[in-house]
Amino acid sequence: MSSHSLSIKPTSKTGGAIVTNQPVRLIIAEDDYLVNEEIKRSLKAFNYEIVGEASNGEEALMMTCDLKPDVVLMDVKMPKLDGIEASRLIQKKCPTPIVILTSYESSDLLEQASGAGVGAYLTKPPKAEEVNRAIIIAMARHRDLMEIRELYNDLKEALSKIKTLAGIIPICMHCKNIRDDKGYWNEVSKFITEHSEAEFSHSICEQCLEKYYPGIAAEVKAEMKK
Repeated sequence: MSSHSLSIKPTSKTGGAIVTNQPVRLIIAEDDYLVNEEIKRSLKAFNYEIVGEASNGEEALMMTCDLKPDVVLMDVKMPKLDGIEASRLIQKKCPTPIVILTSYESSDLLEQASGAGVGAYLTKPPKAEEVNRAIIIAMARHRDLMEIRELYNDLKEALSKIKTLAGIIPICMHCKNIRDDKGYWNEVSKFITEHSEAEFSHSICEQCLEKYYPGIAAEVKAEMKK
């Protein structure tokens, strides 16, 4: 990818990615000046725009929520707030793709990073292609996570509608009206229509047919059995 190439940004609605001429906006959270400068040099070959630089975890958190970058490069060991906890808080307050920078690799660290919502990791000093690849991976994983979260919320909402009619429903023993959760009494058909996806069509049971239409009851029942 050259400096004039198109950049890829995630979109949670389309299930894929959109191609845009706009550069990917990122924040570098690294307290080591030399490492920070090396990362900035490596990014010059790609279509990235550095919108902020943080020297500690608290700055990274505030900067991310304020500037809303497309991705954050986060050092795992920083003063005030370490990279893992900062990543966890970012995903809670302002979900953003995150790449963790670490001097060493361990299964325990990777597990913690994954649990904090980190999408990819890099060992120092990272090469330019590695940085670019990690950013692409982190953005893709974040997009997938947002889609899953959106589907979960949709499913949760659907289930809540289904469960609306669950439990004990107060019904009048005489007129058969139903009392809703606000204390108002409604006809059964109105209550069910407002609290579910069910629709009503007019019909008549055999008992009411015989009671109100005795003259044609036998004929109608015979027709219904055909």
